[in-house]
Amino acid sequence: MRKRLKTQVIVNPESAKGQTRRRWSQMKEGMRHFLQEFKVEFTEKPLHAIEISRTALKEGAELVIGVGGDGTMNEIANGFYEGERPINPEAALGIVPSGTGCDLTRSLGIPSKLRDAMTVITEAPTCSIDVGKVTFLGSGGRTEERIFLNVADFGVGGEVVHKVNQKRMERKASSYVRCLISTMWQYRNKRVRIRVDGRDFSQGEYLIGAVANGRIFGKGMKIAPEARLDDGFFDAVFVKGMRFLEFCAQGWKLMNGTHLGYHKVEMIRGRRVEAVPEEGEGPVLLEFDGEQLGTLPARFEIAPRALLVKGYL
Repeated sequence: MRKRLKTQVIVNPESAKGQTRRRWSQMKEGMRHFLQEFKVEFTEKPLHAIEISRTALKEGAELVIGVGGDGTMNEIANGFYEGERPINPEAALGIVPSGTGCDLTRSLGIPSKLRDAMTVITEAPTCSIDVGKVTFLGSGGRTEERIFLNVADFGVGGEVVHKVNQKRMERKASSYVRCLISTMWQYRNKRVRIRVDGRDFSQGEYLIGAVANGRIFGKGMKIAPEARLDDGFFDAVFVKGMRFLEFCAQGWKLMNGTHLGYHKVEMIRGRRVEAVPEEGEGPVLLEFDGEQLGTLPARFEIAPRALLVKGYL
């Protein structure tokens, strides 16, 4: 007989452009076919999912299910920790995809339909995945720390996510691809120094620096097609500076994962990545799991198999 887990469900009602709120009653009924008992709480502000997750785990939750996109899962996962310490190492994260960006679920083999996602949560084996820890320059010039599950990147990706989030706040259309094209039109490549596992990497101007735990980011772009969530390494992908027309000609390769063969793209596996802007360089925006939260300098470190997740690797 399957053990009944004490379960907390955390819902981001604004995810999927507000569709999660409109569909919640139907989704809740669907979840009841799989779970006899669960508590539900809605997020009401940025970073609220961290608080809810952390409190639930301290009160004995064994399974925390997130309903939302990659940013929601990032916050929930951060709530699994207090400082460097996991609150309950035996607790697991379950994911019900309901967001404009659900790139992590593709690496985890979690389907998009509610019934299929709940089948994974209730029947799939629990797997251990690596977690990225990033130390970066946050708001007000303070050093901050967060974990990420999927991909952290600096350069054009940070600029695009910043623009997408800004448009959402203004209730305007916020297509990732549309924002990417408009950002690239006026983007200036960033001069950054990079070290991987203590060794200097090639210097120069960069369009993208992606520190990948998972394979996919940016609404389906296969930035690190060979990455695994449980191998103990980042796949760090660095794209040298490009102008708009070159990006238009080569950017499609990011969608199908064939960009690693292009001469301006370098990939290296490592456990620790450091990125520092060159002297005189302006702010270099950093985003992770679809949220733009700070700037370089940043240090990225892998924590092998540090989080239990319901999914198929």
